[in-house]
Amino acid sequence: MNTFEDRGKAFEAKFARDEEFAFRVMARRNRLLGEWAAELMKLTPEETDAYAKAVIQADFEETGDDDVVRKLLGDLLSAGVDMDEARARAALSEKSAEARRQFMQQDS
Repeated sequence: MNTFEDRGKAFEAKFARDEEFAFRVMARRNRLLGEWAAELMKLTPEETDAYAKAVIQADFEETGDDDVVRKLLGDLLSAGVDMDEARARAALSEKSAEARRQFMQQDS
């Protein structure tokens, strides 16, 4: 019985680590995405930092990535940047891979 309980605790700990990793990757992805969009909008370094934080916060509005894409599209279009949803989602995917890579390199 003790081995079974130990296995259960190990699975729970792994699940918690995996969830924390996924959260950190998503937050990093959103920061990278915010920095990418800020560059397109030609924001100052201070504005870029604030905007990246705003993109991170936007992700807490609803489940999934639609809230982040909606924010990016709205802000980029308001700034006069030629952007469409497909390009914003492609950037989201690219920044997700980059964020994951950064964490994997950090852990090595």
